[in-house]
Amino acid sequence: MVAKLKSDPHLEIAHVLFIDVVGYSKLLVNEQREVVEQLNQIVRKTPQFRKSEAARKLIKIPVGDGMALVFFQTPEEPVQCAMEIARTLKNHPHIRLRMGVHSGPVDQVKDVNDRTNVAGAGMNIAQRVMDCGDAGHILISKRVADDLAQDRLWHPHLHELGEVEVKHGAKLGVVNLYTEELGNPDVPQKFRQLGRQAKMPRSGPETKPGKLRWALVAAALIIVGALAVGVLLWSRRGVPTSAGVTGPATPGLANVPAMPEKSIAVLPFENLSEEKANAFFADGVQDEILTDLARIADLKVISRTSVTQYRSGVARNLREIGQQLGVAHVLEGSVQRSGDRVRVNAQLVDARTDRHLWGQTYDRDLADVFAIQSEIAKTIADQLR
Repeated sequence: MVAKLKSDPHLEIAHVLFIDVVGYSKLLVNEQREVVEQLNQIVRKTPQFRKSEAARKLIKIPVGDGMALVFFQTPEEPVQCAMEIARTLKNHPHIRLRMGVHSGPVDQVKDVNDRTNVAGAGMNIAQRVMDCGDAGHILISKRVADDLAQDRLWHPHLHELGEVEVKHGAKLGVVNLYTEELGNPDVPQKFRQLGRQAKMPRSGPETKPGKLRWALVAAALIIVGALAVGVLLWSRRGVPTSAGVTGPATPGLANVPAMPEKSIAVLPFENLSEEKANAFFADGVQDEILTDLARIADLKVISRTSVTQYRSGVARNLREIGQQLGVAHVLEGSVQRSGDRVRVNAQLVDARTDRHLWGQTYDRDLADVFAIQSEIAKTIADQLR
């Protein structure tokens, strides 16, 4: 006899908008408080928020450096609210958000303070969608996009990005929502990386599990943070240059054309792993360093496209590369994985003199990669203090 299935009376479909303040952790405590207060006011004043709240069909949940808005009527509610927030933020450029939307099953529960909270796949996936974006992005799941695509009001503004692997190896279809005035039309960094990985030649069948592959990516991101800080610290120290620039003259610089002191090119990192398919990992390290350095306002950073021609394996003359790109410094390095260990070597060179300025080797155990995040973050904070 087939057992009779019991339905959960608390389970319902919700339409969730997750909001995250980009760069929140880098703000001072009083700056964080000010940004959250301003964001709360902006969100509360949006017409969709007020309409859903008046109908008592909205649950508001503070989530660390952002919030989750859970709507219970139509999938258009969170999308409309996101667009209204984005429109208001045009007058508040210092508040940089990324937003994600998904519709899915949730369960209303009571938290430790006896307040209504929400849990379930609908919440988790909405957050995963948001995590795929960069500042300014309004990303929605393929499920929500399929519903909105039936409406000619939304259809022209839906731009499919494809599938991405998220936590626990799940595949998630993501769509970018933007108009001529609102949203971010750029492809998110996460999808640009996936596109490059797909183009990499592979020798033999894929044997390493998905979990290990994403651990490698996580290791790269952690190591990259430390590398970028090292470059930043050195660039802010300043190095001896030719006449006309503060500091003693260095022999051999008299005939070298003047270049911006704070300028750098990050050359493609060499993949030293036995598995050549790990080349995507080396590319990811380079890309993340470029992204971090590009955030420094007074530092000239050469684009990835301009340095691709200097890929490892080709004889490099750093002086010539510096002159061709018009930079004073060059960062080069290598990446190697052996079993559950990853080693990244990096060195900063003065391209005008071919002088080695800074170098570091980073060894990380993949099994401990997540546990050491707080340790590395503290080290970086201590160095910048």
